[in-house]
Amino acid sequence: MNQITLDGSSITPNKVVCVGRNYVEHIHELGNEVPNEMVLFVKPNSAISSSLLASHNGDELHYEGEISFLYQNGKFSAVAFGIDLTKRSIQNVLKSKSLPWERSKAFNGSAVFSEFVSLQPEASLLGLTLSINNTLIQEGDTQLMLYKPDEILAEIQTFMALTNGDIVMTGTPKGVGKIIAGDVYIGTVTQNGKTLVSQQWTASV
Repeated sequence: MNQITLDGSSITPNKVVCVGRNYVEHIHELGNEVPNEMVLFVKPNSAISSSLLASHNGDELHYEGEISFLYQNGKFSAVAFGIDLTKRSIQNVLKSKSLPWERSKAFNGSAVFSEFVSLQPEASLLGLTLSINNTLIQEGDTQLMLYKPDEILAEIQTFMALTNGDIVMTGTPKGVGKIIAGDVYIGTVTQNGKTLVSQQWTASV
């Protein structure tokens, strides 16, 4: 079973629950419709990775930077920068046929995470930035989300049990694109403008 790191300790998540289409500008950049209800899908433990791949089984991959939460004891207790890797061409075919997304979203290594760091209990603004080769590519925060973290947690629990260590990815802002091998990615999560966690990856084949 794959693991993530929380404040220096290892944790084994059971699953990753992902929110799709949660930022309006990202919805528009992909030519999708704003959903009438929350779009949710699941990645298995085998999707979890700390390495950023540019391709998988010969298919090119696209990046989607996301604020990602760790679930513990009934709440989101920690946060990380996550990258939802997507086989966009395959996803487009699946969407056109109204088929599930798993082949384009749930493959091995498709959920990349920085270290998770504990959150302070008070409510605050969380934001993310993703830079590629020192150029800012993605930027967003919880105020821009169609569904805020508390709403996401409540909706998931209406039909699915979360267990301690599960991860919830909350969607991506505009600026997604193709991963190119050798490019350097820096993902950062902030709280009230202050950096909580930041990590660098170099994309590999």
